[in-house]
Amino acid sequence: LKNMQSSQDCLLCAAPNGREILCVDCAVQLPRLAAECCPVCALPTPDSAVCGRCLSHPPAFDATMAIFDYRFPVDVLIQQLKYANQLALVPWLAKQATMRLSGMPLPDAALAMPLSLARLRERGFNQSAEIAKSACRRLGVPVFDGCERIRDTESQAGLPWNARAKNVRGAFACADDLSGKHIAVFDDVMTTGATLNEIAKTLKKAGAARVSAWVIARTLPETLQATVTSHV
Repeated sequence: LKNMQSSQDCLLCAAPNGREILCVDCAVQLPRLAAECCPVCALPTPDSAVCGRCLSHPPAFDATMAIFDYRFPVDVLIQQLKYANQLALVPWLAKQATMRLSGMPLPDAALAMPLSLARLRERGFNQSAEIAKSACRRLGVPVFDGCERIRDTESQAGLPWNARAKNVRGAFACADDLSGKHIAVFDDVMTTGATLNEIAKTLKKAGAARVSAWVIARTLPETLQATVTSHV
């Protein structure tokens, strides 16, 4: 009876699936990013070279870890978590993050991309914070919550790419002393990197020596779609 009660169907194909949120077949077909990518922004590059944009316009963050390409069905999973309260996805996504981070240098602390108070009240939870807490427990990394969003900005998803940096300018504040620290920032989706760049600026003003971006999914330009793998 206990096993029957804990069983569930795959969130994507609805096949009976025991205790896992996704069945093996659906998990295998998810669009995972190739290992060879720009170490700064995680866009695919030959031989993991730093991409041209990061060379010509270096962002405030120093490195990015990204797991999936943000397209179907990964976009559906993240939207189910954010807007349909599918919190059962949190431990599964956290596990994917910890597997991808295996062997990488760990930060002194990690934080979740802060939501504005208005957005937090509307949604009821911060999806990035839930993933960060679960992943950091697995990694043994302290969770840092000393950075806050002080301005309720327009949703980045509804803006042209070239307007996103201006939209989040001055949106964050950090009162803690982070002198010499390596801080990782968890976020669900990275598109232009404008929000991560802005929070990295804030953390470095507070003294952080290094800021890493840890994201579940990365939006890729159409020209780079072919570089995505789909294996676990």
